[in-house]
Amino acid sequence: MQLPLNRLPAVKLARMLSAREVTCEAVTHSFLDAVEQREAEVRAFAWIDPERALNIAREFDRAGGLGLLAGLPIAVKDVIDTAGIPTECGSPIFAGRLPQADAACVATARAAGGYVFGKTVTAEMANFTPGATRNPHAPAHTPGGSSSGSAAAVAARMAPFALGTQTAGSVIRPAAFCGVVGFVPTRGAIPRAGVLQVSDTLDVVGCFASTVEDAALLADVLSMRASQGMVTKSAAPSIAWTDTPWAAQLTASMSEAFSRVVRLCSDHGASVRQAVWSDLFATLVDAQRTVQVFETARAFTDESDSARERLSAPLAALIDEGRAISAARYVSALQCGRACAGTIDQLFGGADVLLAPSAPGAAPHGLESTGDPTFNRPWHLLGGPQINIPLPRSITHSASDLPLGVQLVGRPGDDVRLMAAAYWLEQRLLQASA
Repeated sequence: MQLPLNRLPAVKLARMLSAREVTCEAVTHSFLDAVEQREAEVRAFAWIDPERALNIAREFDRAGGLGLLAGLPIAVKDVIDTAGIPTECGSPIFAGRLPQADAACVATARAAGGYVFGKTVTAEMANFTPGATRNPHAPAHTPGGSSSGSAAAVAARMAPFALGTQTAGSVIRPAAFCGVVGFVPTRGAIPRAGVLQVSDTLDVVGCFASTVEDAALLADVLSMRASQGMVTKSAAPSIAWTDTPWAAQLTASMSEAFSRVVRLCSDHGASVRQAVWSDLFATLVDAQRTVQVFETARAFTDESDSARERLSAPLAALIDEGRAISAARYVSALQCGRACAGTIDQLFGGADVLLAPSAPGAAPHGLESTGDPTFNRPWHLLGGPQINIPLPRSITHSASDLPLGVQLVGRPGDDVRLMAAAYWLEQRLLQASA
């Protein structure tokens, strides 16, 4: 029996659209049907206009020549500017804000034949105070954040792709909690012009998708690579695994599932060894947080000074904390990140990629928090690519509907090798669940 269009991989939909085997209008209708069925419960979207989406799809069908994205809809986090479409950043301070121009990443996606399907809910100003979004697998649990709506929209099959941003773990963690692929490229690979600045050092545009190949397609378009998003079969990678110095914070189910993934990699021919943490690398979590909080306080100086009463109490407190950090402490944190990045091979050894947990466990119960970014902070300060890969139940051994995820981490600039390793691991996990 044929799956509904919204449940097919985006890469397959793009091929069907390019071959005129299906219309853009039919594809759009399929995702809009999912929105109608799930949005009231999930609350992934801050803005969506079904009639506008259908009109754009019909125009694609008339015009032809669709480009690599072939007329596919893209959900966009509501801190990323979209011309003529509200971008309110999850804050009353930006209520009614209507950008006149697209962010660079949105313009690039449009040039490749994609279009803005809707704007997705973000935690307040891409920080930690949650928005309205619920986890599609269990609405009483957090979807993660700050790219909460983007992860949830893809997980609920309401969009084939979504754009997000990450400053600590705002792509990887919600991807893990919602059970989708979340990819963060090497810092700077995707332009940030037109994106709300939280941390000039750390902010990265990333993406969500249902498969590694789908994420590769969108990421390649956004970074204007020449590979056209195709991930080819490759030999088993060499993998350095680490449960990190914070392994005591892992839930029992996450720890056990992570061990099974390590064994699966070894059983399928990967060269597997344990990474060795030095004392310097163990300081990355605190260093990342120092850089983030210091720069966030300065990025939001105007909002704090002129509209403090419209900030949430936690964000106002975070800004105050950042203002109290000395320049010397901030510079020391930056130097820690640079020193670790400069000696990254000591951590990787001869491995192609690192394997680590994406989060301490499944999405926590409750909607007051977006979860703990400890397992994301060190990798993000290093500046290399990261990707979350959701685990099948054959690996998690869970009766719960809540997903678990592991992440692969690459050296800065090694995005292609990371994506190949991610595809290899994804295929091994699919085989294990068959």
